[in-house]
Amino acid sequence: MDNFIKSVDERTKLAGANRLEVLLFSLGYDRRTEREEVFGLNVFKIREVIQVPEITHAPDMPPGVEGMVSLRGSMIPVINLAHFCQMDVAEPPTKLIVTEFNKSTQGLLVASVEQILRMEWNDIKVPPPMMANRLGGLVTAVTELKDGRIVMVLDVEKVLAETAGLMDDPSMFNGLEQLDTPATVLFADDSAVARRQIETTLDHMGVSYISAKNGVEAWEKLQDLAARAEASHTPVYEMLQAIVTDVEMPGMDGYVLTKKIKGDSRFNGVPVLMHSSLSAEANMKLGTEVGADAYIAKFDPQEFARVLTPLLANGKAPEASAGG
Repeated sequence: MDNFIKSVDERTKLAGANRLEVLLFSLGYDRRTEREEVFGLNVFKIREVIQVPEITHAPDMPPGVEGMVSLRGSMIPVINLAHFCQMDVAEPPTKLIVTEFNKSTQGLLVASVEQILRMEWNDIKVPPPMMANRLGGLVTAVTELKDGRIVMVLDVEKVLAETAGLMDDPSMFNGLEQLDTPATVLFADDSAVARRQIETTLDHMGVSYISAKNGVEAWEKLQDLAARAEASHTPVYEMLQAIVTDVEMPGMDGYVLTKKIKGDSRFNGVPVLMHSSLSAEANMKLGTEVGADAYIAKFDPQEFARVLTPLLANGKAPEASAGG
């Protein structure tokens, strides 16, 4: 797994070109389905892959959390992905995938790792609803390998939200204030958990919203909105005050979406906020390069509101058209 030594800058260039690298792995033979499925994670979020070390099993751990391990002096939680995928696996896991999501580090137990594939985001599709439901809504994207196998990309944010008890914690949104003026936001995120968190935050702020599950759907909805604006002789910025986009999404990533928005004069005056679990400086720099007005890490409702509020207030008529 020497590929993990690659620099963050190199991986960021992949993301900016609508490409990514995916680590393929197995959770083992599922006795209920009599299959061994192939799963995937974006390599950008993986620090390393190691043999499973000795796990300390502490009391009162959330379901699916096996315990914790010491990794170079840091204690990190160990999560059993097979539990969250509702799989009945006989053999014990042999590998620990150490990942970084939303400024947190955790280990994911898997049966084995296979290889790293470089892929195009437009080759990665939204899963059929029946497949997502069978695995508890954890599958956020799918792609087909040359040998015909289907790779399921997991929504690790959902796992982390469940283990940390964030999915039903209303205290996260305490203190959010409603805006003084009406506003509408379009946001795109392939994670159901992230979409729910954004919706709840916007509801507390009194902001209307349009939701999209990926960059392709967001761009389609933006095209429809621009067409309606043109038909009614109304600037888009009067109908939509901001756009919020994730970075990693099937079909079209957030960098490409932002670049398309900023390259289309119809959306002049509509600020773009990039909102991602990829919080490295290189990611933020690329966000600025493609025209994002702000870039924040997931998910802190207070920080989200703090950054979004001035964008909604300032996202008005662009200077170029102010005198026209």
